Amino acid sequence: MRLRALLAAAVLTTALAPAAWAAPGVAHGSDVPPGQFGFVAKLAMTKIPRPDGSTYSSYCTGSLIAPGWVLTTGHCFHDANRNRVSGKVPYPTTVTLGLVDEATESGIARRVTEVLQAKENDVALARLDTPVTAVPPLNIGRAAPKVGQQLTLAGWGSTTGTNPTPASRMQQGTVAVAKVETTTVGVRGAAPEITTSACTYDSGAPYFTGGELVAVEATGPDCPHAGIETASRADVLAAWVAKSTA
Repeated sequence: MRLRALLAAAVLTTALAPAAWAAPGVAHGSDVPPGQFGFVAKLAMTKIPRPDGSTYSSYCTGSLIAPGWVLTTGHCFHDANRNRVSGKVPYPTTVTLGLVDEATESGIARRVTEVLQAKENDVALARLDTPVTAVPPLNIGRAAPKVGQQLTLAGWGSTTGTNPTPASRMQQGTVAVAKVETTTVGVRGAAPEITTSACTYDSGAPYFTGGELVAVEATGPDCPHAGIETASRADVLAAWVAKSTA
Protein backbone atom coordinates (compact mmCIF):
# COMPACT_ATOMS: atom_id res chain seq x y z
CA MET A 1 0.00 0.00 0.00
CA ARG A 2 1.27 3.35 -0.86
CA LEU A 3 3.15 5.22 1.60
CA ARG A 4 0.32 6.96 2.73
CA ALA A 5 -2.24 9.28 3.37
CA LEU A 6 -0.96 10.07 6.84
CA LEU A 7 -2.36 7.51 9.21
CA ALA A 8 -3.97 9.88 11.56
CA ALA A 9 -5.79 7.18 13.43
CA ALA A 10 -3.71 4.54 11.83
CA VAL A 11 -5.70 4.81 8.64
CA LEU A 12 -3.94 4.95 5.27
CA THR A 13 -6.02 5.47 2.17
CA THR A 14 -6.38 2.81 -0.45
CA ALA A 15 -6.94 3.12 -4.14
CA LEU A 16 -10.45 1.83 -3.80
CA ALA A 17 -12.65 3.81 -1.47
CA PRO A 18 -12.20 4.15 2.28
CA ALA A 19 -8.64 3.10 2.74
CA ALA A 20 -7.60 -0.29 3.85
CA TRP A 21 -4.46 0.78 5.54
CA ALA A 22 -2.93 1.86 2.29
CA ALA A 23 0.67 2.88 2.47
CA PRO A 24 2.77 4.37 -0.26
CA GLY A 25 4.74 3.03 -3.19
CA VAL A 26 8.06 4.70 -3.81
CA ALA A 27 7.34 8.22 -5.04
CA HIS A 28 10.13 10.06 -6.88
CA GLY A 29 12.13 6.83 -7.00
CA SER A 30 13.58 4.88 -9.92
CA ASP A 31 12.95 1.57 -11.68
CA VAL A 32 14.53 -1.51 -10.10
CA PRO A 33 16.81 -3.25 -12.65
CA PRO A 34 15.83 -6.74 -13.85
CA GLY A 35 16.87 -9.54 -11.52
CA GLN A 36 17.17 -7.30 -8.44
CA PHE A 37 15.38 -7.57 -5.10
CA GLY A 38 13.43 -10.75 -5.81
CA PHE A 39 12.63 -10.93 -2.09
CA VAL A 40 10.38 -7.85 -2.28
CA ALA A 41 6.79 -9.09 -2.19
CA LYS A 42 3.64 -7.56 -3.62
CA LEU A 43 0.60 -8.46 -1.50
CA ALA A 44 -2.83 -8.25 -3.12
CA MET A 45 -5.85 -8.48 -0.81
CA THR A 46 -9.49 -8.90 -1.81
CA LYS A 47 -12.82 -8.93 0.06
CA ILE A 48 -11.51 -6.72 2.87
CA PRO A 49 -14.52 -6.00 5.11
CA ARG A 50 -15.99 -2.62 6.01
CA PRO A 51 -18.27 -1.96 9.00
CA ASP A 52 -21.30 -1.66 6.69
CA GLY A 53 -20.78 -5.20 5.36
CA SER A 54 -19.33 -4.18 1.99
CA THR A 55 -15.84 -5.14 0.89
CA TYR A 56 -12.96 -3.71 -1.13
CA SER A 57 -9.50 -4.63 -2.44
CA SER A 58 -6.08 -3.22 -1.58
CA TYR A 59 -2.32 -3.87 -1.64
CA CYS A 60 0.76 -3.90 0.58
CA THR A 61 4.46 -4.55 0.11
CA GLY A 62 6.58 -6.98 2.12
CA SER A 63 9.77 -9.02 2.07
CA LEU A 64 10.54 -12.72 2.05
CA ILE A 65 12.51 -13.37 5.26
CA ALA A 66 12.27 -17.19 5.27
CA PRO A 67 11.17 -19.68 2.56
CA GLY A 68 7.66 -19.87 3.98
CA TRP A 69 7.23 -16.39 5.44
CA VAL A 70 6.82 -12.76 4.34
CA LEU A 71 7.29 -9.83 6.75
CA THR A 72 5.06 -6.81 6.25
CA THR A 73 3.20 -4.10 8.16
CA GLY A 74 0.79 -5.42 10.77
CA HIS A 75 -2.08 -3.15 9.77
CA CYS A 76 -2.22 -4.82 6.35
CA PHE A 77 -4.28 -7.51 8.11
CA HIS A 78 -7.24 -6.22 10.09
CA ASP A 79 -10.94 -6.69 10.80
CA ALA A 80 -13.80 -4.46 9.67
CA ASN A 81 -12.99 -2.00 12.47
CA ARG A 82 -9.31 -1.86 11.48
CA ASN A 83 -8.10 -3.82 14.48
CA ARG A 84 -5.00 -5.86 13.63
CA VAL A 85 -5.69 -9.59 13.59
CA SER A 86 -3.66 -12.77 14.05
CA GLY A 87 -4.47 -16.34 13.13
CA LYS A 88 -6.17 -17.47 9.94
CA VAL A 89 -5.69 -14.89 7.19
CA PRO A 90 -8.72 -12.54 7.42
CA TYR A 91 -9.28 -12.21 3.65
CA PRO A 92 -7.87 -13.71 0.44
CA THR A 93 -4.26 -12.52 0.07
CA THR A 94 -1.87 -13.37 -2.75
CA VAL A 95 1.88 -12.76 -2.56
CA THR A 96 4.00 -12.33 -5.70
CA LEU A 97 7.82 -12.52 -5.57
CA GLY A 98 10.79 -12.78 -7.90
CA LEU A 99 9.99 -10.06 -10.43
CA VAL A 100 10.38 -6.33 -11.01
CA ASP A 101 8.06 -5.82 -14.02
CA GLU A 102 4.59 -7.36 -14.14
CA ALA A 103 4.31 -6.58 -17.87
CA THR A 104 7.18 -8.89 -18.82
CA GLU A 105 7.59 -11.32 -15.89
CA SER A 106 5.25 -13.77 -14.17
CA GLY A 107 7.07 -14.12 -10.85
CA ILE A 108 6.23 -16.62 -8.12
CA ALA A 109 2.75 -16.53 -6.59
CA ARG A 110 1.71 -17.88 -3.20
CA ARG A 111 -1.34 -17.59 -0.96
CA VAL A 112 -1.19 -16.40 2.64
CA THR A 113 -2.71 -18.86 5.11
CA GLU A 114 -1.86 -17.42 8.53
CA VAL A 115 -0.89 -14.10 10.12
CA LEU A 116 1.21 -13.50 13.24
CA GLN A 117 1.24 -9.98 14.71
CA ALA A 118 4.29 -8.63 16.54
CA LYS A 119 3.82 -7.09 19.99
CA GLU A 120 6.71 -4.64 19.73
CA ASN A 121 5.47 -2.64 16.75
CA ASP A 122 3.23 -2.56 13.67
CA VAL A 123 4.67 -5.62 11.96
CA ALA A 124 3.22 -8.98 10.93
CA LEU A 125 4.48 -12.29 9.58
CA ALA A 126 2.45 -13.88 6.78
CA ARG A 127 2.76 -17.64 6.32
CA LEU A 128 2.78 -18.84 2.70
CA ASP A 129 0.88 -21.93 1.57
CA THR A 130 4.06 -23.29 -0.07
CA PRO A 131 7.68 -22.30 0.70
CA VAL A 132 9.57 -20.26 -1.91
CA THR A 133 12.98 -21.79 -2.62
CA ALA A 134 13.91 -20.00 -5.86
CA VAL A 135 14.36 -16.60 -4.20
CA PRO A 136 16.97 -15.95 -1.48
CA PRO A 137 15.29 -14.44 1.62
CA LEU A 138 16.33 -11.10 3.07
CA ASN A 139 18.14 -11.53 6.38
CA ILE A 140 16.88 -9.76 9.50
CA GLY A 141 19.47 -7.25 10.70
CA ARG A 142 20.34 -7.43 14.40
CA ALA A 143 22.24 -4.15 14.69
CA ALA A 144 20.41 -0.98 15.69
CA PRO A 145 20.07 1.65 12.93
CA LYS A 146 22.32 4.71 13.19
CA VAL A 147 21.53 8.33 12.36
CA GLY A 148 22.96 9.15 8.95
CA GLN A 149 22.94 5.54 7.77
CA GLN A 150 21.70 5.17 4.19
CA LEU A 151 19.14 2.50 3.33
CA THR A 152 17.48 1.25 0.16
CA LEU A 153 13.69 1.34 0.00
CA ALA A 154 11.99 -0.88 -2.58
CA GLY A 155 8.27 -1.33 -3.07
CA TRP A 156 5.20 -1.80 -5.22
CA GLY A 157 3.36 1.28 -3.99
CA SER A 158 2.01 4.17 -5.99
CA THR A 159 4.47 6.65 -7.48
CA THR A 160 2.13 9.57 -6.83
CA GLY A 161 -0.22 10.65 -4.07
CA THR A 162 -2.88 11.71 -6.56
CA ASN A 163 -5.33 8.95 -7.55
CA PRO A 164 -2.85 6.30 -6.31
CA THR A 165 -2.62 2.89 -7.96
CA PRO A 166 -0.17 0.08 -7.19
CA ALA A 167 2.93 0.09 -9.37
CA SER A 168 3.36 -2.50 -12.11
CA ARG A 169 7.13 -1.90 -12.05
CA MET A 170 8.98 -2.10 -8.74
CA GLN A 171 10.48 1.20 -7.61
CA GLN A 172 13.48 1.94 -5.40
CA GLY A 173 15.05 4.90 -3.64
CA THR A 174 17.67 5.77 -1.06
CA VAL A 175 16.79 7.23 2.33
CA ALA A 176 18.89 8.36 5.29
CA VAL A 177 18.13 7.59 8.93
CA ALA A 178 17.10 10.84 10.64
CA LYS A 179 16.24 9.56 14.11
CA VAL A 180 16.18 6.30 16.06
CA GLU A 181 13.50 5.49 18.64
CA THR A 182 13.02 2.41 20.84
CA THR A 183 11.03 0.39 18.30
CA THR A 184 10.92 2.69 15.26
CA VAL A 185 13.23 4.67 13.02
CA GLY A 186 12.60 7.91 11.14
CA VAL A 187 13.97 8.23 7.59
CA ARG A 188 14.16 11.01 4.98
CA GLY A 189 14.56 10.81 1.22
CA ALA A 190 18.12 11.06 -0.09
CA ALA A 191 18.13 9.87 -3.75
CA PRO A 192 17.20 10.20 -6.53
CA GLU A 193 15.54 13.19 -4.77
CA ILE A 194 15.03 14.50 -1.24
CA THR A 195 11.32 13.88 -1.86
CA THR A 196 11.89 10.18 -2.59
CA SER A 197 9.46 8.54 -0.18
CA ALA A 198 7.15 5.63 0.42
CA CYS A 199 3.65 6.03 -0.94
CA THR A 200 0.25 4.35 -0.93
CA TYR A 201 0.54 0.53 -1.08
CA ASP A 202 4.14 0.67 0.17
CA SER A 203 3.05 -0.31 3.68
CA GLY A 204 5.38 -3.08 4.77
CA ALA A 205 8.07 -2.21 2.23
CA PRO A 206 11.61 -3.10 3.32
CA TYR A 207 14.39 -0.64 4.15
CA PHE A 208 17.59 -2.63 3.78
CA THR A 209 21.34 -2.50 3.29
CA GLY A 210 23.98 -5.12 2.58
CA GLY A 211 21.39 -7.88 2.23
CA GLU A 212 19.90 -7.19 5.67
CA LEU A 213 16.48 -5.83 6.60
CA VAL A 214 16.83 -2.76 8.82
CA ALA A 215 13.23 -1.52 9.00
CA VAL A 216 9.69 -2.01 7.68
CA GLU A 217 7.56 0.84 6.30
CA ALA A 218 4.82 1.89 8.70
CA THR A 219 3.46 5.39 8.09
CA GLY A 220 4.30 8.93 7.06
CA PRO A 221 3.14 12.20 5.45
CA ASP A 222 1.32 12.29 2.12
CA CYS A 223 3.71 11.38 -0.68
CA PRO A 224 5.92 12.55 -2.24
CA HIS A 225 7.42 14.47 0.66
CA ALA A 226 10.70 15.60 2.18
CA GLY A 227 9.60 14.92 5.76
CA ILE A 228 10.28 12.01 8.08
CA GLU A 229 8.80 8.59 7.33
CA THR A 230 8.23 6.21 10.24
CA ALA A 231 9.40 2.61 9.91
CA SER A 232 9.44 -0.30 12.37
CA ARG A 233 12.91 -1.43 13.44
CA ALA A 234 13.77 -4.99 12.38
CA ASP A 235 16.48 -5.60 14.98
CA VAL A 236 14.00 -5.50 17.89
CA LEU A 237 11.99 -8.21 16.14
CA ALA A 238 14.87 -10.52 15.20
CA ALA A 239 14.35 -12.99 18.05
CA TRP A 240 10.57 -13.11 17.51
CA VAL A 241 10.99 -13.68 13.76
CA ALA A 242 13.55 -16.44 14.31
CA LYS A 243 11.32 -18.23 16.82
CA SER A 244 8.14 -17.82 14.75
CA THR A 245 9.65 -19.07 11.50
CA ALA A 246 11.75 -21.92 12.93
